Amino acid sequence: MILFQKDGLTVFQSALWKTTSSVVETDDLILVVDPTWLPLEIQEIQEFVASKRNGKELYLLFTHGDFDHIIGYHAFPDAKVIGSKGMQEHPRKQYKLDLIQQFDNEYYVERPYPIEFPTLDLVIEKDGQQLIVGGTILTFYLSPGHTHDGLFTVIEPSGIWITGDYLSDFELPYLFDSANAYLETLQKARLVLDTHKINVLVPGHGQPTDQEDEMKKRIGLSQDYLDRLIGAVKSEDTEAIVVLEKEMPFQSNFTKECHLKNVEIIRAEHT
Repeated sequence: MILFQKDGLTVFQSALWKTTSSVVETDDLILVVDPTWLPLEIQEIQEFVASKRNGKELYLLFTHGDFDHIIGYHAFPDAKVIGSKGMQEHPRKQYKLDLIQQFDNEYYVERPYPIEFPTLDLVIEKDGQQLIVGGTILTFYLSPGHTHDGLFTVIEPSGIWITGDYLSDFELPYLFDSANAYLETLQKARLVLDTHKINVLVPGHGQPTDQEDEMKKRIGLSQDYLDRLIGAVKSEDTEAIVVLEKEMPFQSNFTKECHLKNVEIIRAEHT
């Protein structure tokens, strides 16, 4: 369903994991970000894009290679595909595809297109790399930490910031790559706010925000959580580690696994 619309940005949100998919319409192009999850949800995005396209070039951006973000890749077969160098060289492509197939098999989901790992047309290798189409400028920043292949994208002049699985209004940091890299990405997030005029931030899960104070708050909340968890792991404060696990919303086996992974990675890097 459509969750948010403003100045050429339309954000769809899936019923699953509050996952967002964005469509950005400018005078020069249409950009689709992470189309997901269920076939009817992706069909809604396809129909919306078709109604807005009017012959414009279509681009498909993936914020990272997690299976819930790449599941709609072949729903837009004529799009030019954008992703990071880390995503292009992802060492576990088949594992991600197996997760999609496992989900579809478990829930009897049939899709009208093949499931494949995205092949990239534009590979982002460094911070500040840009795609310029007419008056539209996309500036990219590598954002490892959650995963090794994360990507921030700023779309100007509209001031849209696509953050992937960072800076959610409810999700605490999930570390599947590196705590140190995650902290560096938070510093990079502050740089993005200082360098660009950001009018709206769109996370991979949860609510977009057009309030700068809220954007800064989300950076601070992620920083605070990681600082406290790193401190608890380093001091072997078991009670504090348990308390921090309870701060994760939507308590489940999944959040428990994510917390244990967070602790494992921090222990490897900080003890």
